[in-house]
Amino acid sequence: MPLPDQPHAPHLLGIEPLPLSRIEAILDRAAQFQRQPPPRTLAGKRLLLLFYEASTRTRTSFEVAARRLGAETVSVTPGSSSIEKGESLLDTVYTLRAMAIDGIVVRHSSSGAPHLVAAHVDVPVINAGDGMHEHPTQALLDAFTIRRHRGTIAGLRVAIIGDVLHSRVARSNLLLLSRLGAEVRLCGPRTLLPPEFAAYGDHVRLSWDLEDALNGADVVMVLRIQMERMKESFFPSEAEYVARYSVTPARMRAARPDAIVMHPGPMIRGVEISAEVADSPQSVIREQVENGVLIRMAVLHELLVCHEPHP
Repeated sequence: MPLPDQPHAPHLLGIEPLPLSRIEAILDRAAQFQRQPPPRTLAGKRLLLLFYEASTRTRTSFEVAARRLGAETVSVTPGSSSIEKGESLLDTVYTLRAMAIDGIVVRHSSSGAPHLVAAHVDVPVINAGDGMHEHPTQALLDAFTIRRHRGTIAGLRVAIIGDVLHSRVARSNLLLLSRLGAEVRLCGPRTLLPPEFAAYGDHVRLSWDLEDALNGADVVMVLRIQMERMKESFFPSEAEYVARYSVTPARMRAARPDAIVMHPGPMIRGVEISAEVADSPQSVIREQVENGVLIRMAVLHELLVCHEPHP
């Protein structure tokens, strides 16, 4: 049965529709789960992980999060299902929904795919990354990580470096962090940093100079170059990208001495970030992976327990 398009529908499709109160509730719930073992609030529930794109961190962390809360998970990938035979997204969802599924996590190469699924099912849908659009749970875990190290996000200077054009992580983070009061600096080659990103708000500014973007930064978030989404050359060579935009120890001196370094993964060491920076005491990259489980537990609890209809 299709759901009407309601602002309070129990889905997580993007950052923009989320009220601040709900964002804070998710971050606070993750902190609670970190302090004490979570209750098995999803015992007896079944979560469908529908991943049309390859993923290690996101899919695994959703699996771990669901199981810690007591849920059963069903993972579906193109190579292991009728998707490979040409079955449509909605036909796949309808088939699997008939098997008593309580929630669906969707990762897809097409922007808007999770929204399409949400419009045609009667269970919560979570966007685990759709094309070049959004990756809301990544932004939430990044905000959670920043808040743990800085106490607050308001007033921080956050530099997001690299392939902004193709990055759903960058979009979700600039939407979330700017709403929480951070100054977000986007930096990369002109071909990978469209001017229209400046329209995201007064708290967002663009720079094509890495040292300028890093100057006094509290948080340095490095993005992967997404070659798989590039159908043309966006910069002359890898060597030139490294020469101008790779985050190295020398370049990190422009940031604050206590700045933290983040990366959504997977990293291309020696290209967008040096091994010395990735493994430095300032790096919280491994912690991001751990926090991903906590945030996804909080999201699942929020959607499948707090918004569960009562008879």
